[in-house]
Amino acid sequence: MKKILTLIVALMATTAVAHAQFGIIGGWTTSRTSINTKNFSENFKGLDNFHAGIAYKVKLPLGFAVQPELTYEMKGAKIDHPDGVFVGLSSTKAHCIELGMGVQWGVDLLVVRPFLVAEPFVGYQFANKEVISAGSYPMDIDGVTKALNDAKNKLDYGISLGGGIELVRHIQLTVKWYKNLGPLFNEGKLASVGDAVVAAYKDTKNYQGIKVTLGIFF
Repeated sequence: MKKILTLIVALMATTAVAHAQFGIIGGWTTSRTSINTKNFSENFKGLDNFHAGIAYKVKLPLGFAVQPELTYEMKGAKIDHPDGVFVGLSSTKAHCIELGMGVQWGVDLLVVRPFLVAEPFVGYQFANKEVISAGSYPMDIDGVTKALNDAKNKLDYGISLGGGIELVRHIQLTVKWYKNLGPLFNEGKLASVGDAVVAAYKDTKNYQGIKVTLGIFF
């Protein structure tokens, strides 16, 4: 019995490797936060957000496939000042390295494979860029910028949901809605900026938006 189970596992592993493909992926990203939702249209212009990376797709039985992805992600948004805050962000950007584990389910129609996908991801924000606007008020802009950069939560994690289409097993187009979980800023670190800024930004939700990705698989 043990030998039979070992043989089955070995055959499954061999089949998985036989159906595995390496890919290069990249595309366009939109993003917003909870403090710029009233200007949602601004997320579709003025900020060059994109993503690019590599993927490894493994076909499984019953229409399933797993597709881990390692990507460079740029996320950001234009932001209006919250009421009562004279100094604040006019835009925010994050540069991240993310690892996603996509689980796909679809129907293989030989030439085309439409599919649904769910993808939890985790990553690290290795660089941020906060652009500050203070109007005519005498503010230490450099100091505020550094404080807001330092207060950004560096852990990047969340979930993506969407669907896609695959052509002749080599070209893949997906559209996914993603949401980063957790607050955008660390409330404790915001305290160095000032009480008004803490009150305005402490509950700011993290980035969310749409990703359109093109993949080429070999």
